Amino acid sequence: MNRVLVTRLDSDGDVLLAGPAIRAVARRAEVTLLVSPAGEQAARMLPGVAEVVAWSCPWSGYTPPPVDAPQIRALVDLLAASRFDAALVLTSAHQSPLPAALLLKLAGVGWVGAISADYPGSLLDLRLRDAPGHEVQRALTLAEAAGYAPDPADDLRLAVRRPLPDPRVAVPGLPAGAYVAVHPGASVPARAPTPDHAARIVKALAGSGWPVVVTGGPQETALTAEVSAGIAVDLGGRTGFTQLAAVLDGASCLVSGNTGPAHLAAAVGTPVVSLFAPVVPRERWAPWGVPLRVLGEQAAPCAGSRARQCPVPGHPCLSGIDPDAVVAAVAELAAGARPPGPGRARSGGRTPRGRGSGRYPER
Repeated sequence: MNRVLVTRLDSDGDVLLAGPAIRAVARRAEVTLLVSPAGEQAARMLPGVAEVVAWSCPWSGYTPPPVDAPQIRALVDLLAASRFDAALVLTSAHQSPLPAALLLKLAGVGWVGAISADYPGSLLDLRLRDAPGHEVQRALTLAEAAGYAPDPADDLRLAVRRPLPDPRVAVPGLPAGAYVAVHPGASVPARAPTPDHAARIVKALAGSGWPVVVTGGPQETALTAEVSAGIAVDLGGRTGFTQLAAVLDGASCLVSGNTGPAHLAAAVGTPVVSLFAPVVPRERWAPWGVPLRVLGEQAAPCAGSRARQCPVPGHPCLSGIDPDAVVAAVAELAAGARPPGPGRARSGGRTPRGRGSGRYPER
């Protein structure tokens, strides 16, 4: 079997979005995935990945490291020793694949494919022009052009390796029955609701009868404590990536900004209410392939700006979302798993979720 290197040098959410394309490549080749440390957790959970190489890339990420020539030479030597038959460089539309392609050519990879707006010279053996569409579709288009067609039986949704742990064993203290997860943070502040707004959403959900869990990483414990406000289960800093996947797998719905856990929820099949700031286009970045409601003013002045900090006072694109609209969206998406409500018994178990059909699922 051929050995193919796939690169996606971004965060966990970006790596999850590459999953359907990686599964397509894995039908015909053994796949090694080259990722940044910020994407390594997701990479190790993707079906179809035989090996993961993590490398701190100096041209990608929110705080890229300085160029380290010895480290780059060590990576080139490692890739050369692996003798890959081909490589696909997956990027987002605003990124160039050419720095990675140059390293791959230096490592002796004889065939490299990518989507590139820039003239590639001799760096690419397959160069596609960019086209509108979701990031999942973008990666799949490259895989198919390279000769790696998806399995006709694959519904092309995001996925993680299973089985996942039982969430109530992995994370003690979860509600006994149906619950909603709220993830108030984001690696890019402009894409997250303000803490007070997230707290009002949690209060509205709890007031409608939903048990709520608030998730967040080790650096977000102050945020999750503020947002949970004593009325929700505070999971801030209590879940690794696999545990978070299990918590989201057990949830009836996730409420989140445009950030990695929204894509992780999609990868475990959980509906998402997306509080989506339009600094990047929803057509490319909304959660993929699950029941979805997108809330937020998509025509706000920040639209398309790629801003990391909100450039508009008051963060109106998200702060204008009525918490009752979030409650209504959750009720619609989680119709098969009604909240226990005041005085109502909480039954265990979860409602099976429909998987849909079609080559590129509705979002």
